[in-house]
Amino acid sequence: MHITQLNRECLLHLFSFLDKNSRKNLSETCHKLLEVFQDPLLWSLLNFHSPVELKKDNFLLGPALKYLSICWYSERVKVCNIEDWMKNSFQKDFCNRHENTVSDFLLDVCNRCPNLLSLTLSGCGHVTDDCILQVLKNCPNLKSLKLENCVRITDRTLEAVTLHGGSLRTLHVDFCRNITQAGLERVRQKCPSVMLRAERSANMIPDSKPEKKLMLEKASRKLVQL
Repeated sequence: MHITQLNRECLLHLFSFLDKNSRKNLSETCHKLLEVFQDPLLWSLLNFHSPVELKKDNFLLGPALKYLSICWYSERVKVCNIEDWMKNSFQKDFCNRHENTVSDFLLDVCNRCPNLLSLTLSGCGHVTDDCILQVLKNCPNLKSLKLENCVRITDRTLEAVTLHGGSLRTLHVDFCRNITQAGLERVRQKCPSVMLRAERSANMIPDSKPEKKLMLEKASRKLVQL
């Protein structure tokens, strides 16, 4: 029996076991399998593990998407979570090349995936409060927001949760060093039904202000001279 003789339901079930690249490759073999690849039912969940994956054409974004995860764990990605004033020229160049990758992708999600229920971001050092605000506004059914080691996230995201996270039930802001205890307390007071977790966030050293950075740079130069 040839694979194309299977009915639509069986083909969708088969495709569901394949990764994005395998689905794309299989869809290029015939028109029937291409139609299965393009079926929204196949794309309710998306997981990404590198910046390159976000720019490929081996997946579909649409109203069927409910669960989205973008988790970067490579050593290179960790560079983006270092304060800018501490980066060398190579690290700055690497960050500049994909600074807007996740933000642009999430903007696309805001425009095309209004039924999103869960968003997980880990190691996304360039994602900003404005980006999360747009997600909360455009995805009113969002129930779970998990942010880990997203260093540009501040109390503005927590404020956005209190204003636009009416459906939210789970909020994680782990290892987000620019979030404060005061911001967390506001969420607890205004959104008592939200399960809030903030491992290490309010206890980490926040990014230094520009004048403090300058002082640290001068002190560092003196140490080198000594």
